[in-house]
Parts: sequence; structure tokens; C-alpha cells
Amino acid sequence: MSEAVTGQDLLDWAETLAGIARTGLGFTESLYEQERYEEILKVAAQIRSTVDSKIEPEEVADEWMRMVGQGVAGYVTPKAAVGAIVSNDDDEILLVQRADSGVWLYPTGWADIGYSPVEVAIKEVYEETGIHCEPLTLVSIVDGMRQGFTKIPLYSMVFYCKAVGGELRPHPLETSDCGWF
Repeated sequence: MSEAVTGQDLLDWAETLAGIARTGLGFTESLYEQERYEEILKVAAQIRSTVDSKIEPEEVADEWMRMVGQGVAGYVTPKAAVGAIVSNDDDEILLVQRADSGVWLYPTGWADIGYSPVEVAIKEVYEETGIHCEPLTLVSIVDGMRQGFTKIPLYSMVFYCKAVGGELRPHPLETSDCGWF
């Protein structure tokens, strides 16, 4: 007997279908195939709006259509995020309280073009907390949709870091608070 379908399952399937359709739209020259891929996008948007009734399927489908690129630029891949688990000399872990959700979490952010993942980890920790850190090792690469903590496809690279200086100060827009725990 199979398990019941969850909302996260539906989101995963919707994003998978939308990714396939957007990639197809980016590569096909056939008008027939374009129509089929657009229809798949609409079905995926309906699935997504079934889970989140606050969004209209037409708006989701239109947003996905705007994101279609041609050729390699149109190949849909997950976004990349970088996080840092930072410890100090007292074996405490640095946490931030996210301003958007109130959730306490390690410093994290989107990977930025022009920065290596290690550089993003250093930048995010400093921006969100005022602490300077040295990344020591990559501890995990997590698929956010499979782990159920995001509604969009993303891979999160998490580094273990050591604090090397700075003073605690939360970022006024990104973090409500930060501290050692």
C-alpha cells in the first residue's frame, strides 16, 4: 500500500513538470511542441495552486513563461544557496533570526555570480552577523525540495566555519537578531 500524497509531493511534481516544460520551450523550434510545453506549464501551475490557494494558476504559468530562455540559458536548473555553521572558541554556534520568517537558522543566502561558494559563505556570515569567519570544510549539499524546506528547486551548500573576529550586529533588513548558542 502506498503512502498518501502530501502537499510537498505535489509541489515537487509541479516544479519538475514546470522545469521540463521550460527547458523544452527553451530548446524546441516546433510550434506543436511549444503548445504542448505551454499546456504542461498550465497543468503544473494548477497543481501548485492546489497546494497554495493564495496563488492563481494563470499568474504562476505566466511567471514561469517569463523565465523561459533560449538554448543553454533556457535549461532549467536548481538555484544555489550557501550556508555557514560557525563556531567560536567556546564551542558555541552562531545563529541568526531571519527577519522574513522569525526562524532561527545558521547564516545563509543565495549564491552570487562572481563569488565562489566559500566566498559567499564568508560574505553572508559577515553581512548577517558582523562576524568574520574562515570556512574549514564543506559539510553538506542539501536538496531543499527533497528535504521539504523550500517550495522552489534549490541546492544548499553548507560549510563548517571558525569565527576569526568581528562583533555581533544583526543586518537591519535580513536578520532580527543573532547570537552564540
